[in-house]
Amino acid sequence: MNFVIDSTTEQVQSTGGIALAAKISEKIGLDFSDPISKQQLVHPEMIRVMYGLYIQGRNRFEEIKLFRNDPFFRDAFDLKYVPAAETLRLYLERISEGKNRVLQKISECNTKLLNMTKITPIEVDKRKYIPVDVDVSPLDNSGSHKEGVSRTYKGHDGYAPILSYIGAEGNMLDAELREGKQHSQKNTPEYLLHNIEIIKSLNLEHPVLFRLDSGNDAASTIRVLSESGHFFLIKRNLRKESREYWLDVAKAEGKIISHNERRTVYTGVHTGRTPASDNTLNPMDIVFKVTERYVDKSGTELLFPKIEVETFWTNLCEDPEEVIELYHDHGTSEQFHSELKSDMGVERLPSGKFAVNAVVLHIAMVAFNALRLMGQTALLLKNDLPYEHKVKRKRLRKVIDDLIRVGCKIVFHARTWRLKLWEQDPWLPVFSKVYKTICNL
Repeated sequence: MNFVIDSTTEQVQSTGGIALAAKISEKIGLDFSDPISKQQLVHPEMIRVMYGLYIQGRNRFEEIKLFRNDPFFRDAFDLKYVPAAETLRLYLERISEGKNRVLQKISECNTKLLNMTKITPIEVDKRKYIPVDVDVSPLDNSGSHKEGVSRTYKGHDGYAPILSYIGAEGNMLDAELREGKQHSQKNTPEYLLHNIEIIKSLNLEHPVLFRLDSGNDAASTIRVLSESGHFFLIKRNLRKESREYWLDVAKAEGKIISHNERRTVYTGVHTGRTPASDNTLNPMDIVFKVTERYVDKSGTELLFPKIEVETFWTNLCEDPEEVIELYHDHGTSEQFHSELKSDMGVERLPSGKFAVNAVVLHIAMVAFNALRLMGQTALLLKNDLPYEHKVKRKRLRKVIDDLIRVGCKIVFHARTWRLKLWEQDPWLPVFSKVYKTICNL
């Protein structure tokens, strides 16, 4: 079949889901319409412009050129005009001059968004916890000369932001941009204190469980979490501790949970220990898992058994096996990193200036949660979904494909703006109900 390519004067859009994102930004105050914000922030509308780009998975200033003549993008985000790429870059640099004030305001908007979102707990032994997964995830910016880009522990040049996700779905609680060379523990206690302050503003029905890996095994981290009153689970860094010592502990205090000709696995709780660098902390539990392996993975019998040790600081009261499983579930946060970096294109930050990229990362955080809200709301509409979903979380790339990149016609009639989707569009019922749900939040 041959087609004739023609044009039309009618207003047709391929990204009708911008209406969903714009309604969320309006609900959480990302328009910065309050008088205090107007006085303190210069060109705050540029924050909505970047938010509108990240909602579509676009990550470069130059991509705003696609919307220079787009009245739908302009009106949806209540912009006086859609700026040129150079203007967007310049105005974000001016905004970033008051970086701390801007980050605080964006964080407040993100907190409002989290309070609009259902934060699902995880359940273990009939107890429910709201997980908060804190981790450093390097952004590869190799080949650039951006401020703050340096060698990361992953072996490439880039940034090393610390990110926090809350709930089983993985909503972003907080983010902090860091230089690539910065150690993961540096400034982490202060970062956790900020996380704890944000959590106080959330309407949570269950206790919070912080989960961190061995890069944050430090007395200062444990002190902050212990004094917060929240539960925590931190993988320990064995440092110079003898694995033979832990095997002796396992045999004396643990129990065998698996035994065959290839290996023996012990788990248990070792009590009365504190971090070696701070004896002023109260003694706490160490959950351990020790594996004595007699045959390697290739099937070769070992002359001397290989000892593998995992230990964790915690104030949880569950059985060791359940505590260890809770930590392994912490690995799910790697999927959240992937959605942020790959699905939304946040891997390479757009500016050469560190302060601007710090602001942009926070804007991306709000866009991340907005997409998550759309996706999770859509999953609740099981009877309207065009195909069956067996997942508990809709990946952000699918949200962008299914709900943001929706073709529609824009009509102004009877003093009302209307988005008209094709009546046979399989996503029409879901799109309509998601919009109504957001309006009623």
